[in-house]
Amino acid sequence: MIKFDIITIFPEIFSSYLKESLIARAQAKKLIKINIHNLRKWAEDRHKTVDDRPYGGGLGMVLKVEPIFKAVKALKKPKAKVILFTPRGKRFTQSLAYKLSKLNHLILICGRYEGVDERVAKHLADMELSIGDFDLMGGELPAMVLIETVARLIPGVLGKPQLLKERIIKNKGFIEYPQFTRPETFKKWSVPKVLMSGHHQKIAEWRRKYGKVIEK
Repeated sequence: MIKFDIITIFPEIFSSYLKESLIARAQAKKLIKINIHNLRKWAEDRHKTVDDRPYGGGLGMVLKVEPIFKAVKALKKPKAKVILFTPRGKRFTQSLAYKLSKLNHLILICGRYEGVDERVAKHLADMELSIGDFDLMGGELPAMVLIETVARLIPGVLGKPQLLKERIIKNKGFIEYPQFTRPETFKKWSVPKVLMSGHHQKIAEWRRKYGKVIEK
């Protein structure tokens, strides 16, 4: 089982997401465990302050290093990996998802506002990740993307084991190919004949030809 500990100042963002579909089932089957932690729990003042003005000036606020340090210290176990989401981070890929799926414990730090004190990246995080060349309002959506991408690689999360195996091309990666279902014809748009032929080899060849292989 892999455990995800998420540190955020907006824990309710995850509420509906974690209660639906395969993510909910995977938790119920104890294939994955997801804990949401409010960063304000580790703030010391009565106002539960977790941010402050940036040194050097500028608009917006920056998440403070102290409460994040306390949160990581409280949650981190041996062999756990701490991930900070930031637009300056390494691009998250399918290949990296495979590597992370082999771990037992991931701590995900969700930034907000104008960012996170750089000392978190330099001294607390094992890895800085970005899900693309764009800026979001916070790290909560990237955390969900990572959880879903990694979780679906855990045996049993997708249901039958062959559902995952049939999408893997040996030594190449994960293939995503076009899919069709009933009806056979809709508004003169027809399903490719090969997919209804029952010829497994030709179907496999068609899927390799028109599919996209995502690096493993």
